[in-house]
Amino acid sequence: MRAVMGATMARMPFAPLIELTRGGTPESLHFGAVAVVDARGKLLAAVGDPRLRVFTRSTLKALQALPFVRGGGPAQFGFSPPQLALLCASHSGEPMHVEQVQGMLDKTGVDYHQLQCGCHVPMFVELGVGPAPAAVDERHHNCSGKHAGFLAYCVQHGLPLDSYLDAAHPLQQAIRRDVARVAGLAQEDLRMGIDGCSAPNYAMPPSALARSYARLASGLQDAEFGDGFALLADAMTAHPELVSGTRRNDEAFMRAGRGDWVTKVGADGVQVVGSKSRQQALAIKVSDGNMAALHATTVEVLDQLGWLDDAQREALAPWRAAGLRSVRGAVVGERRPVFTLAPAV
Repeated sequence: MRAVMGATMARMPFAPLIELTRGGTPESLHFGAVAVVDARGKLLAAVGDPRLRVFTRSTLKALQALPFVRGGGPAQFGFSPPQLALLCASHSGEPMHVEQVQGMLDKTGVDYHQLQCGCHVPMFVELGVGPAPAAVDERHHNCSGKHAGFLAYCVQHGLPLDSYLDAAHPLQQAIRRDVARVAGLAQEDLRMGIDGCSAPNYAMPPSALARSYARLASGLQDAEFGDGFALLADAMTAHPELVSGTRRNDEAFMRAGRGDWVTKVGADGVQVVGSKSRQQALAIKVSDGNMAALHATTVEVLDQLGWLDDAQREALAPWRAAGLRSVRGAVVGERRPVFTLAPAV
């Protein structure tokens, strides 16, 4: 299977990534695409078609913060590094997250009712981290930090607050411009859709998304973005618990990365990991959106790239989830990778 994958990479948009067996018999097979790219945009390795457009979902959040950061917004409003981390977060709605979001709103003079992300039961409740709060509002939404940043940009530039999610709004136009620039694409190459929080989201090739995170993770001064990459990457790696939450993926991966990895998960099977020291990043899309298969793929890609030492391999073992277990905890099957990264030619 591994030899076949390398040979057919160029012909298959999505290639087999993770196979599940039960009692030694194949049960499920998850397909997807992987791209490994450096900060200059050079494709280093891939599985499947690294240029097939896929929606970025919440991996886009750090890039959506670029107009606010490059315009001096954090300094103008006195946003702290934890609050910069919330700009990029898909948080769990824990008290520590709500506190930071409220702090951002206080500094910009905006009421939480002006957040247009909607509200849902906080993720930390669903994960069993703690009891449900007495009341749930927009601040508990996993995207509320991003939306607080959107409103801050509007306050900074004197723009309308009630229409900030409209694709024609100057904020969203600035985001589209900067997303295209950091990804090395023309704006017309970005395919727009609406995300779960009602904000515009963009589809792009995994290779372009990986390039964006390679630049972000590098933290390098940039002619277009100044110190924006460093501000966001440093905030994310310093406060991974705010980017996601207790028992969540991005917290686990960034802690395993020991300050070198900038990681972000997106809904429906998207994950990106950028390495500061290597100035490289990987982007993954699992076609059926299966998150367990996504995380297992991410660990395997990191391992095949040689980014993991023994301690990191052990820390990420739960996310590889190699053994399928029954409710009683007995191993009843196997989750295993069936791909090999193919060097770009």
